[in-house]
Amino acid sequence: MALGGSPVADRALEPGADESDPSAGPDSSPERPLMVLTGVSKIYGAGEIAVHALREVDFKLELGDYLAIIGSSGSGKSTLMNIIGCLDQPTHGSYWLDGIDVGSLDDYELSYIRNRQIGLIFQSFNLIPRTTVARNVELPLIYARLPKAERRERARAAIEAVGLGNRGSHVPSELSGGQQQRAAIARAIVTEPAIILADEPTGNLDTASTRDVLEIFFRLNAAGRTIVMITHEPDVAAHAKRVIQVADGQIVADMRQAPVAGPPPAPESVSPDHLQVAHT
Repeated sequence: MALGGSPVADRALEPGADESDPSAGPDSSPERPLMVLTGVSKIYGAGEIAVHALREVDFKLELGDYLAIIGSSGSGKSTLMNIIGCLDQPTHGSYWLDGIDVGSLDDYELSYIRNRQIGLIFQSFNLIPRTTVARNVELPLIYARLPKAERRERARAAIEAVGLGNRGSHVPSELSGGQQQRAAIARAIVTEPAIILADEPTGNLDTASTRDVLEIFFRLNAAGRTIVMITHEPDVAAHAKRVIQVADGQIVADMRQAPVAGPPPAPESVSPDHLQVAHT
């Protein structure tokens, strides 16, 4: 999904640059990757107490892919998620999203990217407690200043898409954990973002709710949505088309499980055995 008409659309190419010119930006052809990270490092602190959370990370993500980033606690996967989600900036290196150099954006433009281009899903759901599901889902569209009628129709459609059509008037405390996560997914997809970025989306869920959430991700990706999922669970990562394993701030394995052009692995065919080996 391009950024045409946005206040950051003109950042995709330098003024007057031709898309066929390789100097205009990384892979700036019409078939360019959706995401390009080059030499991305993140350092907290300085001197002897400096912590290298990421070390020279390079990878590309194609439009329509379904990527799982797996790693244990402290591996750097959450730092990587924050950079991909435009919640943090790398200390060194570059991050290009849909042809735009994210490092060149100011705070307002970064907020715009997060609202329009990235649908964020968190382990703790992050729903507003005393607000209905419909209003929670509608919130990103309020920030985007869409007309009320359009907001409500799009929120209704997103709620229906995750199987909560009869729960729109409920508040989060009236929902199960799995239903709350489905409401969070509806909020993430209501803006039709280029990327759905999910941080441990099944971490607080039981087995049945985990299966429901992964089934939604399967349908979304099969319909063309690009998904990046952070997890420490090999059996969850096994549902993705591609798995990147992170350890000590570096990518130590990159495994393709299904082609970009096509559906993700069918749920009944998923086996995490090869990821269990990589994860240990």
